[in-house]
Amino acid sequence: MANFLSKKHLPRRTFLRGSGAALALPLLDSMVPALAQGPKPKTRFGAIYFPHGATMSLWTPATVGKDFEFTDILKPLEPFRRYVNVISDLSLPLAYGPGGATANHNRSAASYLSGAKPETGSIPKLGVTIDQIIARQLHQDTPLPSMELTIEEATLNCGAGSSCAYRNTISWQSEDSPLPMQNNPQVLFEQLFGDGATPAQREARRSQSLSLLDAVTEQINSLDKALPAADKLRLEQYLTDIREIERRIVQAGEKVTDEIEVPDKPNGIPDEVEEHIKLMYDLQVLAWQTEISRVSTFLMAKELSGAVYPGSGVRDSFHTLSHHSNIEDQKARFAVLNNYHVSLFAYFLDKLQNIPDGEGSLLDNSMILYGSGLSDANSHNHDPLPVVLAGGASGKLEGNRHIRNPDRTHMSNLLLSMMHKLDIDMDTFGDSDGLVSL
Repeated sequence: MANFLSKKHLPRRTFLRGSGAALALPLLDSMVPALAQGPKPKTRFGAIYFPHGATMSLWTPATVGKDFEFTDILKPLEPFRRYVNVISDLSLPLAYGPGGATANHNRSAASYLSGAKPETGSIPKLGVTIDQIIARQLHQDTPLPSMELTIEEATLNCGAGSSCAYRNTISWQSEDSPLPMQNNPQVLFEQLFGDGATPAQREARRSQSLSLLDAVTEQINSLDKALPAADKLRLEQYLTDIREIERRIVQAGEKVTDEIEVPDKPNGIPDEVEEHIKLMYDLQVLAWQTEISRVSTFLMAKELSGAVYPGSGVRDSFHTLSHHSNIEDQKARFAVLNNYHVSLFAYFLDKLQNIPDGEGSLLDNSMILYGSGLSDANSHNHDPLPVVLAGGASGKLEGNRHIRNPDRTHMSNLLLSMMHKLDIDMDTFGDSDGLVSL
């Protein structure tokens, strides 16, 4: 600690270390002069997937271009208008194929970020996904080049003669390397803030009820004395956020520790699905804020998910409600659920917008894809897809637009265009046959 406090400016990569813990600091004003000679903040990338499509008539804006009117489903995003692009008329042609409804669902998630066709059979084979290309080319300098998150546990039997990897993850490192997704907030927290100490040390810290912040209290106090007022406020808010996340994870763990009827449920997973989703969003924010990782994928729910979301006011299961039989009342109820999920995405954007990063906010320096690989789950259509692209991409992405494309434009065209915005020079990606005008 004394080593860097004696300097005029804090280095960008400053860690406070305690027993089994390593607390990375967010970007502080005290670090800016040191950064002035170096590169500007790097763009964070996130991809969030929801299954089963949407009620597209209540998703798609009526007008094209700037200052469009937000639809019923997308209304929660209106406060972030200047960061939001609704991208319409996209398609996943390689998600169509044999095997019936289950296979169509499986291929939806698999093709979404890869633009590749999943091969039938028990051995999964697909293609590298956009998040891994971005992590490989731009973000190898972070402790975690990428994070893969989900809410639900892995499915073990997916039918349709295909591997469960196509449904359990949306991130692929190569054509035969699906990446497992983490659904336990406590495990993810330890991945972010453990310092490489042994699992036994981290377990001892947990068993002693010693929080991450408790482990580095002395260093926090020393650092706080040396910081200017603005940095003290920023550090205090950051530490408050960490303390609150720890509290929620511990509270979730306490609820299940002694429940014999669910002995296999991992410690630290909330019972309430909304709290679980928010925790995963919060942990992504912390990772991006500290640059422990700048790339994340989030499978909010899996295809064929039967989850129920009490906070939406709709008691039907997710997959069941998506099969609305074209009954207008059922489609309207499904739109309520779509709106609820969008409101949770808005929660994430709000967090990012309120965290300073360089001369802007984390949202200014992010590019976030939110969407589904299905359009109408009732018909198992893969076009036109519900897709939103949010964030400023460090000044490279304009917002406040509804961008329409020629009918059945390949989703890969958008993915390739996004990589071009990040200065990744590729001629093609997946089944791309052109670009989307961003």
